[in-house]
Amino acid sequence: MRSCENFRFIEKHRPFRDLTFKFYSDGTLTIIDNDNGGMVTPRELKGSSHDFYVRRRIIFIKNNLVAQKLKHA
Repeated sequence: MRSCENFRFIEKHRPFRDLTFKFYSDGTLTIIDNDNGGMVTPRELKGSSHDFYVRRRIIFIKNNLVAQKLKHA
């Protein structure tokens, strides 16, 4: 069973998108544009929303490495 962390991010500069990031425990990601319900790819992110995505992905990778280290220690 995979768990999911949801984060809402509203861009402060144009195009002012309201995004929901869903980070799943298996490493998959879903980004939803809350204004139109459409999906957004990480390549479509710019500025602060891209920075948010990268920071959250780094946190996921670090947590995963710690869990693997503890599992095999």
